[in-house]
Amino acid sequence: MIVAGCDVGSLSAEAVIMENGTIIGSEIIRVRPKAEQSAKDVMDKLLTRLNFSYNDIRFTVATGYGRENISFADDNVSEISCHGKGAHFLVPSIKTVVDVGGQDCKAIRVSSNGALEDFVMNDKCAAGTGRSLELNAESLGVDVSELGPLSLEATDTITITNQCSIFTEMEIMHLLMEDKSVVNIAAGINEAMARRVKMLVGKVGVKKDIGITGGVSKNIGVVKYLENMLETDFVEFPEDPQIIGALGAALFAEEKTKQAT
Repeated sequence: MIVAGCDVGSLSAEAVIMENGTIIGSEIIRVRPKAEQSAKDVMDKLLTRLNFSYNDIRFTVATGYGRENISFADDNVSEISCHGKGAHFLVPSIKTVVDVGGQDCKAIRVSSNGALEDFVMNDKCAAGTGRSLELNAESLGVDVSELGPLSLEATDTITITNQCSIFTEMEIMHLLMEDKSVVNIAAGINEAMARRVKMLVGKVGVKKDIGITGGVSKNIGVVKYLENMLETDFVEFPEDPQIIGALGAALFAEEKTKQAT
C-alpha cells in the first residue's frame, strides 16, 4: 500500500511517500506563489525520482497552511497533529515537539501513542519564526544557512533587545555601523530566537523526550541555545526534521486507508 503526505508551509513545501509503513522517498522545495503549485511541484519532483505516478498513490493527506487548496489530496489534517504524529513515529519516546516554521512557532505535547494532548502557538508576529531569521540574516549580509555555524565562532554573544522583527533589523544594522563582530551578532540573533521559543515551550511544559522539527531545527546555533535554556538535549531524528509534518500526513493517509478497507 502506497500513501503520501504533502506539507505546504509559508517558506517550504515537503512531500513524503510511504509503502507499507516505510518511508521510500521525501522531497523539499521552496514554496511557489500559490499553495497548489507548491504542492504539485514538490510531489511531481518526488514521483519522478521514484518513477511513480499519481495513480500509484492509494491515499494522500495534505497539511500546512495550504492544505485546503491541494486538489490531488484526498483529505487534510492540521500541521500540529501531523508534526506530533510524525515525530512519535520516528522517536516513540517523544513527549514534546517544538516546531519552528516559517510563519509561526508551535510547542506540542503528545501522548505515549503519538496523539495530540496539548499545544500552544505563536503566530501573531514574525519574531521567533524562520522568516524572522531570514530577515535578520539579510540585515547581517549573510545567508540564513550561515547563521548557525557563525554563532559557534562567537566570543561574546551580543544581546538583541528588540522583540519586533522590523526593529530587530534596525538594531542589527546599527550594530554593524558600530563595527560589532558579525559572528557575535549572529550569536545574538540565534540566542534571541531561542529565548522566544523557550517562552512558548514554557506555556505547554517540557516533558521529555523533546525534539525540534521544521526548517529552524537545522540552525545549530538556535538548537544549542535552546538546549541550554531548557537544560535538556533534543532527540536526534533518523530522518530530516523538516519532513516530519509531511511524514505525519502520510501516516494519517495510511490510517485512513486501513479504516476504509
